[in-house]
Amino acid sequence: MNITHVVENLNRGGLERMVLDLVQRQQQQGHHCQVVCLYETGSLAHELDIAGIPVVACHKGRGIDLRALARARWAIDRHDTDVLHTHNAVAHYQAVIAACGLGVLRVLNTRHGMGAGVRTGRKEWLYRRALSRTDLVVTVCEAARRNGLSRGMFPPPKTRVVPNGIAVERFRPASEAMRRHVLQMLDLPENAFLIGNVGRLNWTKDQAGLIQAFRLVHARHPSARLLLIGDGELRAELEQSADGEGVRDAVHFLGDRNDVRDLLQGLDLFVMSSVSEGYSMALLEACAVALPIVATDVGGNSEIIHTGRTGQLVPPGEPDALAEAMLQLLERPHLASSYGHAARAWVEKYGSLEAMTDRYERLYQAMECETCG
Repeated sequence: MNITHVVENLNRGGLERMVLDLVQRQQQQGHHCQVVCLYETGSLAHELDIAGIPVVACHKGRGIDLRALARARWAIDRHDTDVLHTHNAVAHYQAVIAACGLGVLRVLNTRHGMGAGVRTGRKEWLYRRALSRTDLVVTVCEAARRNGLSRGMFPPPKTRVVPNGIAVERFRPASEAMRRHVLQMLDLPENAFLIGNVGRLNWTKDQAGLIQAFRLVHARHPSARLLLIGDGELRAELEQSADGEGVRDAVHFLGDRNDVRDLLQGLDLFVMSSVSEGYSMALLEACAVALPIVATDVGGNSEIIHTGRTGQLVPPGEPDALAEAMLQLLERPHLASSYGHAARAWVEKYGSLEAMTDRYERLYQAMECETCG
């Protein structure tokens, strides 16, 4: 099959990571793939360049940009596209408009989040209009599907669920050697207990609540250190929050990193404090590294973390509950270790890239059968 994926860009993020991995695996399986970016190609596009997979930038401007639509149309047509696979709302309706009249018979859209903050504005109106020319809408978890249906975001007969997957084989379980490596890299004492969080520094990830919870943990265990891996618009505000909580010296803002996998392998505990999530790639990666996990019970998190088996779930926006769960695993290392091993076993079986790719393959083939029928 000739498959065209359409995204906004390939900058660092969970959606982008999923697309990169999916496209490369599809190419390995014998399909011919390309990625069309509405805006710039992004910081991760070089991975596809190395793999010999075309990436096209449309350099879209504000509002209606006919030149960008023409670039997208040219790329879709030149690739002789059999399957048009778009990601999220804006990429979808732009791609559907661009492909109008080209005879692309199979069109599939993946919605990657929970639709947090989605309003019935122009973008969502255009998205719903484009669904008339769409075969299937895929959500990345059952919680997102239910949420989207309840909000009228897409018609029930067209919806399917395909959980995200990761290349589990790229991740090794956390080890004492990697822990020492991270301690040395960050110039931290040998007795430091490393708690990590991966994600953009924005309101949905609620690192402010995590810092409040960490203050309670640090008060009982002064050796604890919080590593915030990622960058974003709230960095300065969060640094002030750490100052205000009196833990600035114990909270390390590591920014946007190329060595996230190495950092994960050196952690003692992974924590996610989000108030909204879809099906988190960061959680899957923490599972693959066999880390004990504390996460908020939002979105698809409960479809990854099973309290009492692979980690602990707590209500969102409750720093006290988050701190208590963190302390329980810090103070019960055998329990923490058992969670980590169970999380690794779970992600190998249910959260692999192979499982996700196979599910999309079956959907592509099902659309082909319906078209032929």
